[in-house]
Amino acid sequence: MLKEKNVLLGVTASIAAYKATYIVRLLKKLGASVRVIQTEASLDFVSPLVLSTLSENKVIYKVIDKQTNEWNSHVELGLWADYMIIAPATAKSISKMAEGNCDNQLIATYLSSKCPVYFAPAMDLDMYKHPSTKTNIKKLQKFGNKLIPVNNGELASGLVGEGRMAEPEEIIDFIIHDITKNKELFGKNCLVTAGPTHEKIDPVRYIGNRSSGKMGLAIANELAEKGAKVTLVMGPSQLSSNHPNINQINVISAEEMYSQVKSVFSNSDISVFSAAVSDYKPSESYSEKLKKEKENWDIALEKNKDILKDMSLRKKVNQLVVGFALETENEKENAISKLKKKNLDFIVLNSTRDKGATFEVDTNKISIIEKDLTITDFELKEKTEVAKDIVSVILKKINI
Repeated sequence: MLKEKNVLLGVTASIAAYKATYIVRLLKKLGASVRVIQTEASLDFVSPLVLSTLSENKVIYKVIDKQTNEWNSHVELGLWADYMIIAPATAKSISKMAEGNCDNQLIATYLSSKCPVYFAPAMDLDMYKHPSTKTNIKKLQKFGNKLIPVNNGELASGLVGEGRMAEPEEIIDFIIHDITKNKELFGKNCLVTAGPTHEKIDPVRYIGNRSSGKMGLAIANELAEKGAKVTLVMGPSQLSSNHPNINQINVISAEEMYSQVKSVFSNSDISVFSAAVSDYKPSESYSEKLKKEKENWDIALEKNKDILKDMSLRKKVNQLVVGFALETENEKENAISKLKKKNLDFIVLNSTRDKGATFEVDTNKISIIEKDLTITDFELKEKTEVAKDIVSVILKKINI
């Protein structure tokens, strides 16, 4: 949501200014590019050295940089930003924003900005309740600025009440919610399974496959970018997502994956089963490593629960379920059979015969087969692009 976005953070003179450090860290963690503007008065509350180190950009607080004798262009900064956040926003700064009182670099940049502006007030109880402050806040909202509500709590004065700035996590959550509320999948719950499963033989050996989880992760990220809340059930993998809309649950075995999927499936509007789940597991697993004593070693196997089949039996009318089929021969015939048997809305087929597809690579080549047996073949693409193709079909299905 904020990945590769330019975010401009304005910091004004409040005891809450220290929270700006946490806001910067959260934004960077989400992949945003961050620049910070401070009012000169705020330098007494938080060091520009700290904020420049965390943001990896020079902090601006004067029109002219005395060290380089360069002009810090407020126009350039305003055009650079995709989003502007003023946190903390003091009563004084809110008044200047409302009246257009341009006497510092932050206000000049605010007045030049073309992007959405969010402001998080921070002040004492009576200041926040004062009619002039309320009027200025309403004026800013009328201008199109987004108010991040204050908290009710202990204030620097020792009083308790409204005026405490929202916590950094609350600020980021508010902005993400505001950005996503007009997205195509906002309000939808999605489930994605990804990666392999490992079926234990003994503490050091297992039965598994070479799935990396890259395809499932790409799908989860794309669904989240469209505004959905995503539960990603990931088998053993080094991959993880830091997307705020994704709750990643790591599992190892098919039994663990089944348990996690079962717990969330009924509340999922869209479920994409891309994991390469082991069909079988050892009938017996050992607590100690088995020694290499026999010339031959026979391992008895038993079937794992069929996660996709079991969930498809629980499927409600308003749920959309997508399956995957990895085939080595008679690909489309086998995929169509799976589509019908498991009551899927569509199935994503890929073949081990296609060079540059399937396991352990960043590309994939798929065909999508729908319920009416319409087949759409796609070229070899990056898995992130393949995920967009899959999600576009999902969007078509839910909007029919």
